[in-house]
Amino acid sequence: MAIKNLKSKRVLVTGAASGIGLEIALSFARRAAQLIIIDINAGALENAQQELRKLGGQCHTYVADVSDPIIMKELAERVQVEHGPLDVLVNNAGVAFLGSFQCTPIQQWHRTLNINVMGAVHGCQFFLPYMLEAGGARHIVNVASAAGLAPTLNMSAYSASKHAVMGMSDSLSLELMGTRISVSVVCPGIINTPITQVSPSGVGSNIRPDQVTKLGEYYRKNGAHPSVVGEAVVKAVRSGRGLYW
Repeated sequence: MAIKNLKSKRVLVTGAASGIGLEIALSFARRAAQLIIIDINAGALENAQQELRKLGGQCHTYVADVSDPIIMKELAERVQVEHGPLDVLVNNAGVAFLGSFQCTPIQQWHRTLNINVMGAVHGCQFFLPYMLEAGGARHIVNVASAAGLAPTLNMSAYSASKHAVMGMSDSLSLELMGTRISVSVVCPGIINTPITQVSPSGVGSNIRPDQVTKLGEYYRKNGAHPSVVGEAVVKAVRSGRGLYW
């Protein structure tokens, strides 16, 4: 269901302290939406709030780990009490791991899937009931990736997680037919964001340090600014389209 006018609409964005998440929040703030931003990094979240408030709108922050179902359930309850039902939910929080399948430790599989997949699941699971109960046109955006559309070398865990987000979103969209809540998936490609600046803990043993450096340089030189994704998310909500990539 398209939401043409975003003024004063309650928009929640996860992973919004930096990168794509912050740019998504900024894009909505420029349309005078009321922002509710979530991140696990309290310091960065405070900086993001200050930047968003410069645009003159409301912005509320909550520190939360999207991979924790108890925390997310409590967050949804708190947001409902303090702000009311969401008009737009954007499940954006995500992490990446660079390494071959054989060099991706099991704990990295769990971390990637818990944040990228279950983070989106928790957002939908706990906020959707309030949105349905409130009625009216509302929208969910799940941020996947071009890696969810095609194979990606040395990113099996990340690619699998984004394929899962695609599948979950498609199924949820079908189930919500007949309601006024629609679902979009946005699939960013080569975007210059902090997630591409891989730390040693985010790299498998098959990847050399010089390869990591070259990758970072490539994204800095050729990657699109994350504001491109922010605008794509706004377009998805205003058009009601299901897929942007």
